[in-house]
Amino acid sequence: MMSPRLFAPLASLLVLSLQAEEPKGPPPGHDHAAHGSAQDNAAPPKPANFITWEAEKTVHLTIVAAYNGANYGMNFNGFAKGGATYTIPEGWTVKVTFRNASPVPHSAIVVEEGMVKKLQVGDPYFEGASTPNPLVGTTNKEESFTFTAAEAGDFVIACGFPTHAINGHWIKFIIDATAKAPSLQFGEDAPFLPKAP
Repeated sequence: MMSPRLFAPLASLLVLSLQAEEPKGPPPGHDHAAHGSAQDNAAPPKPANFITWEAEKTVHLTIVAAYNGANYGMNFNGFAKGGATYTIPEGWTVKVTFRNASPVPHSAIVVEEGMVKKLQVGDPYFEGASTPNPLVGTTNKEESFTFTAAEAGDFVIACGFPTHAINGHWIKFIIDATAKAPSLQFGEDAPFLPKAP
């Protein structure tokens, strides 16, 4: 039988070794080159191509996985690790067109930001807020989904395929109770406000 004096330090070491850290590179066991985009998008993405809205409090988002080679192709619209931010007024209907430009499976799912630290991000926070079968993903395909931004807060759009979110495949998705119109911010640029219908 192990002495209690020896057990406590060993248990502490085990707990420390199991704590998740942000990966330093691409996910292990993947063909990293395959994550790259199937399209050549050397020019910076323009926010106007990824967001529009209607007078009926409905916003249309376009989300392209593997838009370019950023973050080994694990990006949405060319951004990863929270580098882009959609802001949506609370209560609006969100219609998403999702495209995967890669032969590697990707998906899109709205979850709480803390979920991106897990190997699997779980279920969507809002009913209907994901592509079909986000855990399995899809390749070189377009899918759509619709949901209601029913609760104000800070969320993310993440890839639901295992290990992708923890490796940075996510962007911010904020639902703002005071916003009057939707916006999209890329990096440090000023938020882009699409024209009112």
